[in-house]
Amino acid sequence: MADAEPASPEAQASSYTDRTAWARNLAAPVRDFLSTETGSASVLLAATAAALLWANSPWWHSYESLWRTNLSITLGGGSISTSLRHWVNEGLMTFFFLVVGLEAKRELDLGELRERRRLAIPVLAAIGGMAVPVGIYLAFNAGGPGARGWGAAMSTDTALALGALALLTPRAATRLRVFLLTLAVVDDLGALVVIAIVYTHHVSLVALAVALALFVLLFALRYIPLLQGRLSLMRQLAVIVGAALWVAMFKSGIDPVVAGLAAGLVTSAYQPSREDLERATALARSFREQPTPEMARSAQVGVRSAISLNERLQHGLHPWTSYVIVPLFALANAGIHVRSGLLEDAITSPVTLGILFGYVVGKPVGILGASWLASRPVLHGPRPAISWPVLAGGASVAGIGFTVSLLVSSLAFHGEQLDEAKLGALGSILFATLLSAGVFGVVKRLPGRVRARQIGATAEDILDLSDDVDAERDHIRGPDDAPVTLVEYGDFECPYCGQAESVIRELVSSFGDDIRYVWRHLPLNDVHPNAQLAAEASEAAAAQGSFWEMHDTLLRHQGDLGPSDIRDYARQLGLDGNRISEELRRREYAPRVSEDVASADESGVSGTPTFFVNGRRHYGAYDVGTLTQTVQAARRRARLGAPT
Repeated sequence: MADAEPASPEAQASSYTDRTAWARNLAAPVRDFLSTETGSASVLLAATAAALLWANSPWWHSYESLWRTNLSITLGGGSISTSLRHWVNEGLMTFFFLVVGLEAKRELDLGELRERRRLAIPVLAAIGGMAVPVGIYLAFNAGGPGARGWGAAMSTDTALALGALALLTPRAATRLRVFLLTLAVVDDLGALVVIAIVYTHHVSLVALAVALALFVLLFALRYIPLLQGRLSLMRQLAVIVGAALWVAMFKSGIDPVVAGLAAGLVTSAYQPSREDLERATALARSFREQPTPEMARSAQVGVRSAISLNERLQHGLHPWTSYVIVPLFALANAGIHVRSGLLEDAITSPVTLGILFGYVVGKPVGILGASWLASRPVLHGPRPAISWPVLAGGASVAGIGFTVSLLVSSLAFHGEQLDEAKLGALGSILFATLLSAGVFGVVKRLPGRVRARQIGATAEDILDLSDDVDAERDHIRGPDDAPVTLVEYGDFECPYCGQAESVIRELVSSFGDDIRYVWRHLPLNDVHPNAQLAAEASEAAAAQGSFWEMHDTLLRHQGDLGPSDIRDYARQLGLDGNRISEELRRREYAPRVSEDVASADESGVSGTPTFFVNGRRHYGAYDVGTLTQTVQAARRRARLGAPT
């Protein structure tokens, strides 16, 4: 039913900061991944500059001397011995590729790519974005001594590309960022396959067989009945098996960083279920009643088990890979001692030019061409997720090559050729960024009609809200034909819902007839003992035509939601208090509340407040500024006639 909106009562007096605790702790994993990558780009550039300064300082000999220092680990009769540079390149970088694999898997399980058909364009774009640069590189180097290094022109640098994108595009351009992230993951996977096949001199089949067996064991750990619910033991076994897998890959002769990406791609991600959260709450309450070491451990395991292993690993590893490991890799590999004549030679070097033009020209051409081909109706291709002008800008950004390019170069070259290859990769950072800045500058100046037509041709969003808004059933503030619909799953006793109420009121006031607001119940009975009663009371008030009056009253008095309090509120609102009390006693409206809870479960909602804007779940902060930006973007897309 569409309820009439009453006169606006004053917003509650509680203080409200721009970022609530809920918003800080439950930021969207994809946005968190992207912001970490973009923030670390500056650290990566600083490490690169430090390597160049060190390699050209009066102490330049110490640069190579340090990174060539041998480090050995011996256990019994076995040992692993390699240089510090290789420990970074083949050891620490395994964690970087693990995080990349984890994020790719999360997108496949929960993100834009959970509709598998949408994989076609970014995957084929990545393949085109590898094939064309390799072709350009070979055009410069075919038949020459540098031909072997064609793999150095393949892979986009994820951190630097996303960092450049953050500077050149608005934060709301999440689709482009997800597209670029997916493309970079396929790039990295392709590069690792090339490393394993082309740049591996000798393969030990015995060690490789052991590695495959260990990988199967690592994958199977989660399904072993004895380990179910024993997260600590499973984690310890996973660390041991993972370390053994890395050693086996190292001994096989194949670059062991492949193990990291493979492990990430088989680590599932999922939203925490209400049952898991309620179990965690019960364990925490038991610990409060019996603060013993055993109960503390049970509560800790219960809380951790509610979150998928994928997200736990990302949360723990991503800052380390972004701010420590990748910059350390740059410090170990980017140092080029600029000898007399090196720059002059590089200008005409087919290795330098092949890598530079492969990235700056080949990447955009390959990505755009393959995307166009993959989206052709005659091939039953899907519509692209982003408009072609914006895709051109993203393809230009993908021309930034560094991390994997240096990794391949270190395997394919040595001496002066290695320095020339490094200069080509470093040059791609500058020229690809300038090219993408020019493309995005043109995009911003396109006429409105052109931009509307382009956006209208993009793919529809995957909707996260399971049940559409029903004007006959849902509680709605605002006109039915509003271009933006904001749905909140809330709990009358949840303090964050109370804080969000003032934000919602400001949004409704600011956007007027352009927004309709829908409240749906999600009482968290395990933490809020009166939430269910309050939800049923609001439905009882709705039966007397006063849902919103009761809604506003309950949120203003979140600490007083007992039966007698509700009777008092009913009388203050001029309602039949005895009737409401009797309906609450009979639990007459419990099924109505349960319907909202069921729709929340189907939509993957487990906490409050949770917002959906035109069917898409809103992640992150729900302060005025952030929600305003989200609603404005949805309204803009709706007015352009595109899916929102």
